[in-house]
Amino acid sequence: MKVAIDMGVSTGHTPATLDLEELLATRLLVQGNSGSGKSHLLRRLLEQSAPWVQQCIIDPEGDFTTLSERFGHQVIDATRTEAELTRIAGRVRQHRVSVVLNLEGLDVEQQMRAAAAFLGGMFDADRDFWYPVLVVVDEAQLFAPSAAGEVSDEARKLSLGAMTNLMCRGRKRGLAGVIATQRLAKLAKNVAAEASNFLMGRTFLDIDMARAADLLGMEKRQAEQFRDLARGHFVALGPAISRRPLPVTIGAVETSARSTSPKLTPLPEAPVDAAELIFTADPEEATRPVVRRTPPPPPPSTNELLAQLSRSRPEAEPVPQTLFPEIDEAEREREIDAIMVELLGDPDASFRTVAVLYQDFLVRCRIRRVPGEPPALPLFKRKLAVARVAPDEEIKQSDGWQQALSLSETLTDDVQGVFLVLAQAALTGAPCPSDATLARLYGTHSASRARRLLTWFEERGLLVVRLDFRNNRVVAFPDLGAETAAGDPNGPDALVEGRDAAE
Repeated sequence: MKVAIDMGVSTGHTPATLDLEELLATRLLVQGNSGSGKSHLLRRLLEQSAPWVQQCIIDPEGDFTTLSERFGHQVIDATRTEAELTRIAGRVRQHRVSVVLNLEGLDVEQQMRAAAAFLGGMFDADRDFWYPVLVVVDEAQLFAPSAAGEVSDEARKLSLGAMTNLMCRGRKRGLAGVIATQRLAKLAKNVAAEASNFLMGRTFLDIDMARAADLLGMEKRQAEQFRDLARGHFVALGPAISRRPLPVTIGAVETSARSTSPKLTPLPEAPVDAAELIFTADPEEATRPVVRRTPPPPPPSTNELLAQLSRSRPEAEPVPQTLFPEIDEAEREREIDAIMVELLGDPDASFRTVAVLYQDFLVRCRIRRVPGEPPALPLFKRKLAVARVAPDEEIKQSDGWQQALSLSETLTDDVQGVFLVLAQAALTGAPCPSDATLARLYGTHSASRARRLLTWFEERGLLVVRLDFRNNRVVAFPDLGAETAAGDPNGPDALVEGRDAAE
């Protein structure tokens, strides 16, 4: 069945249509500077195709949530765990519901992780649910950046992998990617290259104009026309639109975005006492937190980088022979373990950053004259997690504890200590630690973060949390065949309480 989507008008006021079936097979890339009408174009496409195909919109600014009022799209708030978003995406494909994933309010890294989890759930849906879905990603350069930015490498890899799967392998699973970006230079090339249909809007930078002209098969001298395009005017090319570059003016839409372009409005009349209005504090302002974001440091200039590269490397100095007697490796490890115990004896050690603890550790090693190179930071983090538990020799030699250490190696450094404390309590049959104890081990004063960490462990199948009839918590470890005794989750920090009693 051929469905022609009315996108607006072309040269000579002839209708500009888009073959929906061909679009599902060949994907679409929209490019244009801010204010060129990209979101208006996407909204026109979504509104015109809503009766014919299931839709999923990855919306970083919350602009497309208004589609729910007119076309029945279900809005999904992305402030959920990644596992929950993945499961929701699977049910979206199963029940063929059109949705808007609202990422508004999350920082960039959280948006990338949430979008990756949701797209991964749609991509990994069972074969029985591979129905056609139009997947629209606005501001695609956020989720498939061409270069590393201020986000972590892990978040970038997750998001880029999900976008690559959508554009490269999604067709056989019924996923048709429609991506919009402000700048082609900021979008990963392997993601942009998979689109066969293009709608190029207004752009001013030479590199973007040249790349847009190259994608449309135009000569370089024709690239200048992209500077002259008005808002809502695009040049289209692709099997679903036109076999030759075609000017298109996007038509009107039925819904509107929550955020609009700034409009000039008359200034208010001068108040009677303007000084009193701006210098007198509102009582409610005292309760509002003031958040100041520190701007990132400016990158080094090209001249500075060239100067650093041109400097001659100093010759390697000969390694001086140590003046201290050599000791065997076992004695050296005992010295390091003793320093770790001394380091964690500080009551505030749990609330100090790893970097600060590592510097303190290096100083103590020099004071003790521990020979050899000190442990590197990754090994120090591992030793720190184990030292915070300090099991006795019987538990340390047991198979259960060795298996717990193996499981902890699959976790990030900041949560290994909490996991090992819970595992030790299960192996010894001790009561489950309270939220305050777990929060201190995690390096925070927030009990709610400790509870979320337990949920995170449970979602990964490492443990099972249950409450007895007295609302005391029990944590079971299926892989270890052990569980803790019942413990009060609202109890005090047992370690701090025990230290205070000893003092």
